Amino acid sequence: MQRILWLGSPFFGVELHAIGWQNVAMHNVGGDRVFGWEDLVRLAGFVPDVLVVGDNSRPPFVLGVENFPCLTVFYSVDSHIHSWQPFYAQAFDACMVSLRDDIPRFHGPFLGKDRVWWSPPFAWAQDQPNPDVQPVWDCLFVGTVSENTPLRSEFLRALGSQLPGLHVETGNYRRLFPQGRVLLNHCERGDLNFRSFEALGCGGCLVTPRVGHGFAELFVDGEHLVGYAPNDVGDALFRIKFLLEHPDVAAHIRATGLAEVNARHRAVHRAQTFTDNICDLWICGHEELVASRIARSDVVLEQCLKLLYLHWAEECVCPDMRRAYLAAATGRYGLAGPEA
Repeated sequence: MQRILWLGSPFFGVELHAIGWQNVAMHNVGGDRVFGWEDLVRLAGFVPDVLVVGDNSRPPFVLGVENFPCLTVFYSVDSHIHSWQPFYAQAFDACMVSLRDDIPRFHGPFLGKDRVWWSPPFAWAQDQPNPDVQPVWDCLFVGTVSENTPLRSEFLRALGSQLPGLHVETGNYRRLFPQGRVLLNHCERGDLNFRSFEALGCGGCLVTPRVGHGFAELFVDGEHLVGYAPNDVGDALFRIKFLLEHPDVAAHIRATGLAEVNARHRAVHRAQTFTDNICDLWICGHEELVASRIARSDVVLEQCLKLLYLHWAEECVCPDMRRAYLAAATGRYGLAGPEA
């Protein structure tokens, strides 16, 4: 188990070399393109022992995976947006899920509970405090505010009317976060988002909604960060004002939050957990697991993938993509790509 191909958003894949993987190929593919087994071997430059397909908010872009001869893992991050992901995941040997409360949706006829792993968000290695920058704003929110985030837009408008020190920005959060005395997070769809971990990794005093998805298991409210009732302007305002009026408390939360992220919630920690899980599968007989998946590939296609592929054949505008999904729905997108 030395060669891994990571396709899609890189996430913690960039840390796998440090964990001990000797041959790591990473490709964050985009555009109107899908891949079969031979496409992937050419892309990697080797025959992978393990394939990871990482969520990049595109329709399924690896087809025929139910027949692939290596260990396969799907990585779901935005399951709160993409309802098709639990069906697609049934074609894989294992699945990582970022949003813990969505894990039961991935338990299916072909993907046992022991092969669905919780992999929460994390802070990137580049998320670090900047002691050379002094705070400028009392409370800072960095993120998207648009017609696509109506709850967030209204929340920030209402909060700003009562908190003159609130500043809303878009752009490079690593540059901006050190300029806020208190960092505010908002989760439009109730997901435990990466921004929480990024803020803590940058050494911020974070005020964030209590959203579930393992929030209480990952952090101690009032110690590592400060939680507020989702979309409750009054609750958020009370907690932000308290922290601004008690800078010693804010400084303590800043330090303990950063220490907790450094100890447990950086990309390298997720890479190590992933590697441990893969090693467990490998030791327990990955050949049998792969062979069993291939043996039932026709059933997986019929029960979980066919309608999914037919849906995307209707949705896609690109003729080549439509043909690829139609071929996959009939089992003609195999190891060599689409059959004539």
